[in-house]
Amino acid sequence: QLAESGGGSVQVGESLTLSCAASGRTSGGHWSNYAMAWFRQTPGKEREFVAVIRWSGTNTRVADSVKGRFTISKDNSKKTVYLQMNSLKAEDTAVYYCAANSRGIFWTGRNDYDYWGQGTQVTVSS
Repeated sequence: QLAESGGGSVQVGESLTLSCAASGRTSGGHWSNYAMAWFRQTPGKEREFVAVIRWSGTNTRVADSVKGRFTISKDNSKKTVYLQMNSLKAEDTAVYYCAANSRGIFWTGRNDYDYWGQGTQVTVSS
């Protein structure tokens, strides 16, 4: 189970941090095997990859559209993944989803992920 939190309404240029807490059992082995990702979606558009990280190691992958502004990180002891979003733009407005894939691979396609959170709304206004 994945539970996002931290969404809200901010002004352009401000920052926001999203959290995703993982809990419960999985069908794909222990959570430590998983890769955890953030996606986002606006009405009428495809769900878009934002960033991904593994519970093991420190490597990350970040979409070009947010590179240099967004950072994905984790706290293994809390089984929580974070998305630090800086210098927010109006086009960052979306519902942000946390996702997990059991292969631990840095996939960017939504169909490659096994578990999803319910989403949290981020609204950036000028």
